[in-house]
Amino acid sequence: MWLSDAQKIGIALVAFGIFFQFLGIILLFDGPLLALGNILFLSGLPLIIGPTKTFYFFSRREKWRGTLCFFGGILLVFFKWPITGICIEFIGFVGLFGPSSRRSFFPVILQALRQTPIIGTFLSLPYIRQAADKIAGVRQSAV
Repeated sequence: MWLSDAQKIGIALVAFGIFFQFLGIILLFDGPLLALGNILFLSGLPLIIGPTKTFYFFSRREKWRGTLCFFGGILLVFFKWPITGICIEFIGFVGLFGPSSRRSFFPVILQALRQTPIIGTFLSLPYIRQAADKIAGVRQSAV
């Protein structure tokens, strides 16, 4: 699959946004790092999937709660309430990408993590595998 230059830049922006979000949480909810991570993430997403698809993704009827929580959490981070903002943003993220949506994003993430060297062996342990499948909403086939 070939990526355009705009998509490559978008992937870099989203990756840096996630990195700054993670760093902001690790450094005891540092507001400027969290705000920078949000700005980078939100500016990279339309470059990856396009502005029209981004708008339609966030404005779908079944995702309104997730969208409002996600953007409300971002606003709280900007207004110097980083801990509350990140918690509400996380709830919005789960609402947008979680098991309630038609095609959940969490089983895809779980499958990708299971293919990594150290985390994959940990996630493949018997009881941890069952718990992770239940949390991610993975459906087991009858076969």
